[in-house]
Formats: sequence, structure tokens, C-alpha cells
Amino acid sequence: MAFEANEDFFRGRGAQVNTHNKFLKVKYIAEHIEGLDEPLLHNSKTQLFMENAKSIVSKSNSPDLSHMHSINPYQGCEHGCIYCYARNSHEYYGFSAGLDFERKIIVKHNAPELLEEYFNRRRYQPTPIILSGNTDCYQPIERDLKITRRLLEIFLQYKHPVSIITKNNLILRDMDIVEQLAKFNLIHVNISITSLDEQLRQKLEPRTVTSIGRLTTIEKLTQKGVPVRVMTAPIIPGLNSNEVPAIIKAAANRGAVAAGFTLVRLNGSIAEIFTDWIHKTFPDRAEKVLNLIRECHNGNLNDSEFGRRMSGDGEVAESIHQLYRMACKKYLDGREMPGYNLSLFTPKTGRQITLF
Repeated sequence: MAFEANEDFFRGRGAQVNTHNKFLKVKYIAEHIEGLDEPLLHNSKTQLFMENAKSIVSKSNSPDLSHMHSINPYQGCEHGCIYCYARNSHEYYGFSAGLDFERKIIVKHNAPELLEEYFNRRRYQPTPIILSGNTDCYQPIERDLKITRRLLEIFLQYKHPVSIITKNNLILRDMDIVEQLAKFNLIHVNISITSLDEQLRQKLEPRTVTSIGRLTTIEKLTQKGVPVRVMTAPIIPGLNSNEVPAIIKAAANRGAVAAGFTLVRLNGSIAEIFTDWIHKTFPDRAEKVLNLIRECHNGNLNDSEFGRRMSGDGEVAESIHQLYRMACKKYLDGREMPGYNLSLFTPKTGRQITLF
């Protein structure tokens, strides 16, 4: 996939525009303004905003993600993945889902303290919690802030089950904690690999670890007894859909025991962001890819229909489903993620006795 340089392309960023925030009356302007030497969007510095969060564990009641509990220590993500469904949530903070999402990061610095309070609630019964259900808990600023590491220390202290979703090898920094959690059957790790094609990966996910780096991460985790699932997500028909078997095979060869996938959906502002990006990045195939996505979502880029929005339907979607099932059968047959041990949870009041 050849990439043609575009003089208007923001290097190192996924989104190329700041879309309008539907909650605001003001609009972003990308063109030159008299008296300024550069367009407003040329400020590429990442800004951190400290939030004193009131709660940290979120529960999803969506039929697609029923009873999912998650923690997001960061809102916004420097990884800059162009397709990220979490972009829309940045608008609730008064920012754009476009470039703002990658450059204005909200930090929940008190997340560890809130998690400990959560575990010590009266009659609390342990249920697996995901890090992160929205934005990557191991994005670049975690290297310095170490909020995710502090959260993992609390999960280990309380012997509470946790699942991690990331595409960054920074998780290896915390191997000492992750390995201990694995010994108690308290952790699942999900490593996202969207493409093995580095040219494509750099455009889709400009500030992420290479695919080789992620495969190496899978290997190092599994060598320490940590169960790992490879997430081939999202699948974008016409861009990376043909890579599903190769990704699952490569991950299985490194020790992955399970796989998962979702079909891309361009909900909310992401449709505008993605459409702008693909016309600038792959102009020769832009309309083809967009039409294939529409075929998977009842003719729309934006699909909010439960059951269909994450998996798609129609002939194109079904062909991807078949490819995925065949790859899992061929490369992961007989493997599975182990169950969590919920019996070890120990709040400050003493050993938790599970009733069921």
C-alpha cells in the first residue's frame, strides 16, 4: 500500500482535523487567520489536564457489553488511532474528537485511591474489571505517571481479577506485578494487533508500538504464564480485513491462547475524521473502503444498532466472520483463556466469602 505524501498531512497524528463538538456553539477553524503565521492546528504539543475524579469504575449496560466493569485512568489517547470509538467521549469534556483527542489528555490522578475505596464498599462482591474499556491504559504518558502500575498494585494487594487491553509494550515494565497476578489466576491480557503491514500500521495508529513489538510482548507475557488474547480489532474491510489469518497465526505462534475481533464502525464524529483521513492517506481506494464499511452497517458509516454495530452484517461482514472462525480453528484449536479466581478477594475488613 503506497502512501503518497500530502503537504497538508499532520505527521505523527492520526486525525487530520478537529471536528465540531456538538455540545459547543463555537467551531474550530483550520485555515490561516490574518496575523497568524501558521494554521491553528499546527500546535502539536500534548497537553495534560488533571481531573480529580469522583468515581473510577464504570459499568456498561449495553447489550453488546453487558455488565462490563472498566477503569480508564486516562481520557484521550496519544496513540492517535484514527478509528478509535473513544474519540466521541472527548466531546463531553468540551474538546474535539479529532486532534484534541490525541493532544489534550485528561489524567485521573486519584484513580488508585478511588479503586481502593471501591473495593472496600460494604457487601462488595468481586467481578473482573477491565483496564481500559475506552482509552489505552499504557499510552505514552503512563511511562512517567505510572497510574496504571499503581492500579495493578492495588489489584494484587486485594487479590482482585483484572483484564488489560493495550497495544503498547509498556506493559512489560510491570511484569513483576502481572506475573504475580497470573499465578493467582487474576489476570487476562488482551493485545491489539490491527495490521502486520508496518506502512499501514503507521498510518492507522501513528504513535503505537510496531506489530513485531506487540508480538514480542505476547511472547514475553506467555513465557511468564500470563494468558494473552490477541485482538484483531478493528477489522476495516478493504484495508486490513485480509490480514486476519496472518495476525492470528503470528500471535498463536508467540503463545496467544485466544482471539477476538470487532468490525470498524464510524459512529458520531469518527465518520468525518475517518473520511477526511482516508481521502488524504489512500485517495485511490478511499471510496471503496467507505462503501465496504457501509455494506457492513446497513448502508451507513454510523451504526448504533445493538448486535450489529460491533460485528456488522451482510455478505462482506459474513466473509470476514468466516475468515476469523477458520483462523481460530486452525491456529488456536484447543486453547482458551483460563477462568478467574474470585475466591481470593481480600478487602480491609478481612477475607471475602463469596456466596455463589
